[in-house]
Amino acid sequence: MKNIVILGSTGSIGTNTLDIVDRFPEDFRVIGLTAGSNDDKLEAQIRRFRPAFAALASEAAAERLRRRCTDFPVTIFAGPEGVAQVAQSPDAELVISAIVGGAGLLPTLAAIRAGKQIALANKEPMVMAGELMQAEAKKHHVRIFPIDSEHSAIFQSLEGHRREDVKR
Repeated sequence: MKNIVILGSTGSIGTNTLDIVDRFPEDFRVIGLTAGSNDDKLEAQIRRFRPAFAALASEAAAERLRRRCTDFPVTIFAGPEGVAQVAQSPDAELVISAIVGGAGLLPTLAAIRAGKQIALANKEPMVMAGELMQAEAKKHHVRIFPIDSEHSAIFQSLEGHRREDVKR
């Protein structure tokens, strides 16, 4: 069984990932879930998948969720730092990074620095800080797996080639 965290669990990639978890419950255990501000959808996911940790980037949404989940054993974090905290969950083995845009950079780097393997669904962190992410991944013995079709194709095309051999 692989313990996973899903960053951006209420978006399309996050919900598709949870559909896979639903179909293969003996293979995956959800340790943490994060979202931007959709506290209603995140609450439903928490009640269904029972993660130990959850976070919302929106402080107000996190507070609403805390009030509604008092009957449930989940620790809820708030703000970008809270999302990064969930990304570093001690028991997590794989972090699916599906946060849209640059907001995914901080928690993805936090997960890398915590030694978590990364399934990267958003290309913005690599565009913004690809060299840093690759250096940190190497330093912490982390593999970054692209799971978006567009950058997965690029990654597969370049795998095994030296950077200086690639021309624009």
